Amino acid sequence: MSSSADVHVNGNGNGNHNHILRPRVVKPSNQDVLRAINEDGFLPANSHNYTTEIGDVSEQTSGRSTPVPADAPPSAHSLSSARKHRKAEHRKRIFPTIEYTSRVSHFDPNSDYHNFQGFFILFWIALTIMAITTMLRNIKDTGYPMRVQIWQLFPIKVWELGLADFFMVASTVASLPMHRLFRSDPGKKLGLRWATGGVAVQSIYQTVWLAFWVALPFFRGWTWTAQVCLTLHTLVLLMKMHSYAFYNGHLSETERRLQALDNPTAASKAPAYQYPSSGHSSYTHESEATGEVKEEDEKSSLSLLREDLAIELTSPLGAVTYPNNLTWYNYGDFILCPTLCYELEYPRTAGIVWSELAYKILAVFGVIFLLTITSEEFILPPPDRIGPPSRDLIFEYLLGAFAEITCFADRHFYSDWWNSVDWLEFSREWNIPVHHFFRRHVYSASRPHIGRPMATLITFLISAIGHEIIMACITKKIRGYGFLAQMSQLPIVMLQRTKWIKGKKVLNNVCFWCSMILGLSMICSLYVLC
Repeated sequence: MSSSADVHVNGNGNGNHNHILRPRVVKPSNQDVLRAINEDGFLPANSHNYTTEIGDVSEQTSGRSTPVPADAPPSAHSLSSARKHRKAEHRKRIFPTIEYTSRVSHFDPNSDYHNFQGFFILFWIALTIMAITTMLRNIKDTGYPMRVQIWQLFPIKVWELGLADFFMVASTVASLPMHRLFRSDPGKKLGLRWATGGVAVQSIYQTVWLAFWVALPFFRGWTWTAQVCLTLHTLVLLMKMHSYAFYNGHLSETERRLQALDNPTAASKAPAYQYPSSGHSSYTHESEATGEVKEEDEKSSLSLLREDLAIELTSPLGAVTYPNNLTWYNYGDFILCPTLCYELEYPRTAGIVWSELAYKILAVFGVIFLLTITSEEFILPPPDRIGPPSRDLIFEYLLGAFAEITCFADRHFYSDWWNSVDWLEFSREWNIPVHHFFRRHVYSASRPHIGRPMATLITFLISAIGHEIIMACITKKIRGYGFLAQMSQLPIVMLQRTKWIKGKKVLNNVCFWCSMILGLSMICSLYVLC
């Protein structure tokens, strides 16, 4: 019978026990266990023999990597060492660890995370649920899924609206033959120029054009739905027509100056007026050196001036040069592009994605359907007396559809206006095409003459007049409540930028939303009651 001492000797003694049969050592199937044994040193008590046996097994297989031969070049050993170092840093342990680091949550103001697509989807799900419950409530109350107060207004004089809109679009092309006349031989013989007479003619035409198309629905007795539709399109086409006429007028004067430099003795040496700036500070630098140096400086100045003028006549992408843009195709393309500022050339996509276009068109009608239901159910008094809710969501799909049709690549139509801290920031971000137009053709055009404060005032003044025209079309009244409310944004912005309030983004955003909700409600109530 064996004693406890015998068990001790057979178990962990130091005697020679080669006659004892043991199971063959094999490589563990679990790689984590093997790595723990090989790398972390968790070895059994007879570590010497076990390590030897494990080493023998490891030599028979490549494991996770192939060993580098001893006679390999130093570069191979360096790469092998680097691989082992990387694996050691990222090896998987049997018990997983959690990495802790300094970071913020997604809703933290300092977070760089901006993907909230899920909330956008949730918004549309909520709107769908609202529409379904509204229709079910209408069926219970009236026996019909929808009320018909607004729906009955849509077909009234719809053909007259379509014809009027067609002729209105066609009447905007007067700028193209005018600019062609300036460049023709008869126009040059008559001395016709954009700077001398073109500006006045185009300004008078645009004023008469706007008055006619705004007054037409009043004389024809259109419903407010048709009248608002035509008036909004009128304002859009007015801005497009103005941008096309005045930008091409600027290019015509630039071309005339460039041609005049062929005879530099009588030509103007004034710096080129460019968008963007060429970066050359002066072209009439006076040198105190010898006559030869002065002559060289004059030649260099003339070459720089010619270069700047030529660059101004060329599109940023370099494919179109004035006057090659004065074509019917180019003008029609600009009318369809979702932008209000004319350029010689725009960035384009590779082609039309028809599935995306179908989705955008379907979404436009879906948004109109939801807005109509909202107007009928939640706006009091009845919607035939006041206007519909804001149509900001249509910008996402209506402009996106036209961008897909024209392959217009720049589709940044709005920014995160919901984070605005004052009304100036809101005006820059809620409707970027309109903001670009006012900044380029109103603010930047008037600031060199009247200064920055007055240019800002003029910009808000013109914008307020446009909004008041829309409210007059909806309510059939001219009261000026919307005009006064928009002009009051300027002193509010001045107050928000004082040292006591400036920098408090949460407070200013709360004030913005409160003024947005209460202000619009108050304006609508004033137009209805007074």
